[in-house]
Amino acid sequence: MSKTNMWSFKLSTASIVLIPAAVGINYIGKLFAGVLKLPLWLDSIGTILAAMLAGPIVGALCGLINNIIYGLTLDPVSFVYALTSVGIGIAAGVMAYKGWIRNIGMAVLMGLVISLVAAVISTPINIIYWGGQTGNVWGDALFATLIANDFPLWLASSLDELVVDIPDKIAVVVISFLLYKGLPNSLDQLFKNEKNRVEQL
Repeated sequence: MSKTNMWSFKLSTASIVLIPAAVGINYIGKLFAGVLKLPLWLDSIGTILAAMLAGPIVGALCGLINNIIYGLTLDPVSFVYALTSVGIGIAAGVMAYKGWIRNIGMAVLMGLVISLVAAVISTPINIIYWGGQTGNVWGDALFATLIANDFPLWLASSLDELVVDIPDKIAVVVISFLLYKGLPNSLDQLFKNEKNRVEQL
């Protein structure tokens, strides 16, 4: 994939097929976390996997569509976090292109960076709409403790977000990495070949 291809808005047939599959994976992950009442979201596995396969634009589209569907079917709150999901898709696609999916150690580091990206985007949204809280039991318990001890709102909200984002994003990137590595090489090559073919049209 060339550098111009990475940012192309022209979608290959393989990418168009990938998007609904990735959104479905996200949806299942979120339902799984909700049913088991996990302190994680697990709602971006498909977005990150799509970004690894097809680049940041496809990853961003998966994240955007994902939140729209969540907002319409599960929770209207998801609409306001579409920007976070887009940021996750872009960050994952760029890092995958730069070679951050060579091994499990790099995948963990990639998860840490994506958690920071998600926190930077989500924290202002949390402050504007929810007084700084995330709605996560772990994060909000830390938030309440920090506010009670006179920590600044922005810091308490940021740490509230990070205490959930760090384990969540590391988990979803590692899961996505393992899925990616488990795919046939021919499938990965298909996305690269189709992307290059579309660019030449």
